[in-house]
Amino acid sequence: MAGERVTSLEVARRAGVSQSAVSRVFTPGASVSKATREKVHRAAEELGYRPNVLARAMITGRSRIIGLVVAYLDNQFYPHAVEALSVALQREGYHVLVFMSAPTVGDVEDVMKEILDYQVDGLVLASVSLSSVLAKRCHESGIPVVLFNREQDDARMCSVTTDNRQGGREIARHLTAQGLRRIGYIAGMEEASTQIDREAGFREGLREAGLTPAAREVGNFEYGGARAAALEMFAGADRPEAVFVCNDHMAFAVMDAIRFKLGLRIPEDVAVAGFDDTPIAAWPAYDLTSYRQPLDRMIAQTVETLLRRIDDRDAAPERVVLDGALIVRRSSRKAEGA
Repeated sequence: MAGERVTSLEVARRAGVSQSAVSRVFTPGASVSKATREKVHRAAEELGYRPNVLARAMITGRSRIIGLVVAYLDNQFYPHAVEALSVALQREGYHVLVFMSAPTVGDVEDVMKEILDYQVDGLVLASVSLSSVLAKRCHESGIPVVLFNREQDDARMCSVTTDNRQGGREIARHLTAQGLRRIGYIAGMEEASTQIDREAGFREGLREAGLTPAAREVGNFEYGGARAAALEMFAGADRPEAVFVCNDHMAFAVMDAIRFKLGLRIPEDVAVAGFDDTPIAAWPAYDLTSYRQPLDRMIAQTVETLLRRIDDRDAAPERVVLDGALIVRRSSRKAEGA
């Protein structure tokens, strides 16, 4: 009858194999010969068979679903990260459910409760953090959590980050090496670990040169917020000679405001540096000096850490910090004699 679901038993009969062989073919990581796999896939295609993933999850206790929570998709770093994470997990036989969240801890609560209803095997939180209550619930439910590009003071969770502190330090050293002395800073969201660590490293680098930030504004990781911060910082006669902006997304807004609203030149009047090294940073329109996050290594480490925790729920949580690289472009190269 039209519309009836084809069963694995029918596929087994068509392929001339056992029903358990059909099950192994559609189980990621299961051992099966190439010949059997080809016969089963051919029979399944002829019959229009699709495995019942939910039924398998009920039997095995594994949904093969990873929840991926992300905020800040207007920041060009995260769409690339989400795509790469999804592809990497799919290669390991997992399905990825992407959930959007506001970036603050309190706003992620409702999204997290919805995700847990899907019986996910693990969670990756990109640019968001968990409350202690939800972290405890995940821990008690045996659901491993990996924070991507964030750290949190909770020993139950793993995290994978760039060395944000070192990145901020290297940017300060680069700017002071150009002979720049009045250097400002535009912060991201104050409570974010990336913001805290980048600013701390930046201040350390300035102290090495006997300096402190000449000015400080907050952009909250938003284009509009960063633009307003730049207009406030650079409108006066005693404006800074340079500015480190906590990420590239805000740095583009700062550069646009400096050039098109204030009529200043980059780098002749103001040198600018950002953080992330998103693809747009290399565009000639910006040519932005930025601290590059090692995205490929971050993705690989996140997937490896998460799968290890799924396979061994008693494994000790890891906090992985990876080295990045300062990419110097025209936006921070002070012109000769300027």
